[in-house]
Amino acid sequence: MKKKLILFMPTIDIGGVEKNFFLISNYLSTKLKNISVITTSFTQKKQFSKKINFISLQNKFYDKLSRRLKFLLALILLLVELIKNTNCTVFSFQANIYCIYLCKLMNTKIIVRSNSSPTGWSKNIIKKIIYKNALSIADKVIVNSHEFKKLIKSKFNVNSVCIYNPLNKNEIIKKSKTKINLNFFQKDTLNFINVARFEDQKDHRTLLKAFWKLKNKIDYRLVLVGSGSKEKFIKDFIQSKKLTNKIKIIKNNSNPFPYILKSKYFILASKYEGLPNVLLEAITLKKYIISSDCPTGPKEILDNGKYGTLFKSGNSDDLCKKLILISKKKNLNKKILMANKGLERFNYKKNLNNYFKLILPFLKN
Repeated sequence: MKKKLILFMPTIDIGGVEKNFFLISNYLSTKLKNISVITTSFTQKKQFSKKINFISLQNKFYDKLSRRLKFLLALILLLVELIKNTNCTVFSFQANIYCIYLCKLMNTKIIVRSNSSPTGWSKNIIKKIIYKNALSIADKVIVNSHEFKKLIKSKFNVNSVCIYNPLNKNEIIKKSKTKINLNFFQKDTLNFINVARFEDQKDHRTLLKAFWKLKNKIDYRLVLVGSGSKEKFIKDFIQSKKLTNKIKIIKNNSNPFPYILKSKYFILASKYEGLPNVLLEAITLKKYIISSDCPTGPKEILDNGKYGTLFKSGNSDDLCKKLILISKKKNLNKKILMANKGLERFNYKKNLNNYFKLILPFLKN
């Protein structure tokens, strides 16, 4: 195999997509000799194996640029590499549409991994046409849930391959043992946690409305771990509804697992997902899951509610009702244990190897 594999991820933040990117990149570096990563996030170099050729802008200044500018700069870096070496295959995790068109222009094979349900980005008719065209000319499209696969077929008539997110259970359990100071949760309260970016997709509005309605109905504590553009709205809501003694914000943390471990219930309120890693992580730590029935992923992870509780996406009343019902149930251990056993589908080595087997034919001359 003489072909070079280029992994493309213009910006690397903190989230499930990024965790998968690190895992997949480092695993592939154990199987392949000629592998590179292209990103503008220079500070993330330490996350990658030394076997990987790390291509980035060597200055922290670029971290301050807008997301679109970072995409443009990363595409320029990719173009330079494709000019230098025409014998490449590109595996894109982000800015997929731009990357597809650039690779096709350069007559380069392109594999893309679509990370979130098209529900979140296909409402605009022009965007829908562009996405349909681009995904149809990619050499391979990977999605992370079977529900996602069906949706992308029905919306865009695009065939894709489903590979589940690789779940490193040992690493999660190890990181969860880090000592933290969190005296907010009480022994006699219902202790909930939400770990998500403070962005519209994660729908903290519905989450907060439901817990406001619960204020005088159940005794609870809710911890929100994250950061983002909706942080001011979240803080203002908590203050205006006088919920500061019930809801606490913890700034985005690269290791949320000790906080999850201290909770009893994990709650996700997203409007759309792909396959939310955070649910798999919370199940690994044996937490009871309450999630919106959003496209795509939660229903598949929870086996239609067999392994946890699903509520109508965007419906604070339904969430409130479900939380009251949960508060009256004394034994949820059966569902927790069933959910934990169901994690075998996301086996770390099996799914990483599925990526390798899919990529391998593209690297043979």
